[in-house]
Amino acid sequence: MQTPVYHIPALFEECMSGLEIKPDGKYIDVTFGGGGHSRGILQHLGETGHLYSFDQDEDAQRNIIEDERFTFVYSNFKYLKNFMHYHGVEAVDGILADLGVSFHHFDDEERGFSFRFDAPLDMRMNKQASLTAAEILAGYSEERLAQLFSLYGELRNARRIAAAIVSARSKGTIRTTGELLELVSPFINRKQEKKELAQLFQALRIEVNNEMDSLRAMLRQAVELLKPGGRLVVITYHSLEDRIVKNFIKTGNVEGTVEKDFFGRVQTPLRAVNNKVIVPTEEEVERNPRARSAKLRIAEKGTME
Repeated sequence: MQTPVYHIPALFEECMSGLEIKPDGKYIDVTFGGGGHSRGILQHLGETGHLYSFDQDEDAQRNIIEDERFTFVYSNFKYLKNFMHYHGVEAVDGILADLGVSFHHFDDEERGFSFRFDAPLDMRMNKQASLTAAEILAGYSEERLAQLFSLYGELRNARRIAAAIVSARSKGTIRTTGELLELVSPFINRKQEKKELAQLFQALRIEVNNEMDSLRAMLRQAVELLKPGGRLVVITYHSLEDRIVKNFIKTGNVEGTVEKDFFGRVQTPLRAVNNKVIVPTEEEVERNPRARSAKLRIAEKGTME
């Protein structure tokens, strides 16, 4: 029996190149997953280099790499600085973040990440977390649901979907992906069914896992941890993530507020290495269809604060 693929790392060579890995450097992979990017970093490290990899999903621990130069941190990356302090690390040479959801999560029928299976509406990356997608559908107000589907899912029918959910839940709890699909079916454009359902599930997943706040927290801590000249390499998969990362690299804050010094120079600790976003080649997309929406941004911390 063939072992199922946990995750195929996107833009692998571009990430390795973007990190400019030093053999004796210290690096962090904040999204370990199947360990593809982490293994690549380790291949470039010498005997004195070290890699710290974060993941909040206990399933990722099955992929832990047996290597003295590797440390696995079972945590959400929003606690990046706390855990690095715990390990006695004050500064690193590079940080990698692949913000995509792995094959493993989409293909696990019990986790509720995919609309391909009838499963409990869970969607928690960290199985120990309390909030599930079912609880969001059961407890959020109609207005809050509409905002959620509009902001995180960019769905045009956000208000109608929210109203239908509130009406339906008065008659019983919405517990499974199948029940949710049946409920929203009248509001989904048949010509874009897969896209709009993916957007709906994306919105719920982002909210369940507090992904946007975690990303903001990680970026702020990442720039504090990077040495001057250190590299930040981030792969995003949807416009919300990409806007936050782009703003942060450009201005030093997630809001995109430009601050200038007396001479009119933008005050930001980072310098964009690639002014034009890097995307997968057609050949990579053919090998790995889920890389289609990947966007890679690389930044370097300035040598002067």
